[in-house]
Amino acid sequence: MKKGEIYQGIIEKVEFPNKGIVYIEGKKIIVKNGCPGQKVEFRIQKKKGERVEGRLLEVLEKSPLETREPVCREFPACGGCMYQTMPYDAQLKMKEQQIHELMDRAVISQGQVTETGEPDYEWEGICASPREFEYRNKMEFSFGDEYKDGPLSLGLHKKGSTYDVLTTKDCKLVHEDMRKILKATLAYFQERGTSYYKKMQHTGYLRHLLIRRSITTGELLVHLVTTTQEELDLTPFKELLLKLDLEGTIAGILHILNDSFSDVVKSDETRILYGRGYFYEHLLGLQFKISSFSFFQPNTEAAEILYSIVRRYIGDTNQMRVFDLYSGTGTISQILATVAREVIGVEIVPEAVEAAKENAGLNGLENCRFIAGDVLKVLDELEEKPDVIVLDPPRDGIHPKALPKILDYGVERIVYVSCKATSLVRDLESFYARGYRLIRAAAVDQFCQTVHCESIALFSKLR
Repeated sequence: MKKGEIYQGIIEKVEFPNKGIVYIEGKKIIVKNGCPGQKVEFRIQKKKGERVEGRLLEVLEKSPLETREPVCREFPACGGCMYQTMPYDAQLKMKEQQIHELMDRAVISQGQVTETGEPDYEWEGICASPREFEYRNKMEFSFGDEYKDGPLSLGLHKKGSTYDVLTTKDCKLVHEDMRKILKATLAYFQERGTSYYKKMQHTGYLRHLLIRRSITTGELLVHLVTTTQEELDLTPFKELLLKLDLEGTIAGILHILNDSFSDVVKSDETRILYGRGYFYEHLLGLQFKISSFSFFQPNTEAAEILYSIVRRYIGDTNQMRVFDLYSGTGTISQILATVAREVIGVEIVPEAVEAAKENAGLNGLENCRFIAGDVLKVLDELEEKPDVIVLDPPRDGIHPKALPKILDYGVERIVYVSCKATSLVRDLESFYARGYRLIRAAAVDQFCQTVHCESIALFSKLR
């Protein structure tokens, strides 16, 4: 088996997050971006020792699990979705199995087993998203072309591509209002022949269309992200958007200037073309001010389920001090503050910390304190000691130098929220080395139709 060779095979299973497993003459090959049961053609892309990876070229036969038609015209080429043709209950079953197996293997490897050799912790299963479609409250669409030198497109990248952009006019991950804004924006700039930013040449004007929508109020923020390489009068664009027949209302239209080389949505300067730069969202009885770059879970209703589990795992925090590490805009902090003596949130993004402080004020919470800084450094400076810790780190998990400092506190309970279960499982070994054990775990599907899933684990210190 050599690099570049082409093979065909059946995807026997998919391991978290999207690693399809194909066996050729007893040899295990990882082929990403497929469904269990599909017959696929792939090219050997990487080969290092016993690890072999193939690049999916074509799905030759559907999986028996693919029993419904896609709801979007761009599926399966679009990289936004993976499992549209699988019924939602089949998606849930697969994701639950993936995360459950990861947790089981990790716990067994640490010797936490029953007399019969079974993993000795409580697996609570997976919670479904209340909405299977139109659940996203935020989406970043890219300007580009579908093929080299093609017409202007606006949408999501092709699966496996960082350059080709598909126009996703009927994307069902977002509300109809967001689709109407996308269509109107694309038509407006197509008619004017406006250039888009080319990442390799660093030339062009249009970069992204960022839309945020409140699930509870229907208010929208529309952000046009461009370079400064042209100076256009965007008044007609603003007026076009305001005339759209929408279910909700546009709270603000913003022009974000971004001349960075990297393909990220960030602001060098923000100009408000209309309205204001924020709206309010409601979560578990609390109010949160959401602005352009506020971190907020992308599926509001599933986030309520997630945070309810966190609150249950934390248990009785009366007269206790809680550390909320990697606190973002302080959502978890404020939910726990209603039942704790004090909550201290630590977050590296200063803008998120300012938003957290403002939101705590909105909700009349005086027992929350938020600190801007790297968890790795802030813990050295804090004089207070926690009674309970909540961890909600970025996708790659906790910095390996920060984790020992967190575990040194020796608190009785730690709740770990992870959007990448493999990062959680990697860190689990350190918990066991410091005398913790896994008590219970669960999953929440915040990202229907995609490979992603949220997981929650409760660790308890052995005495």
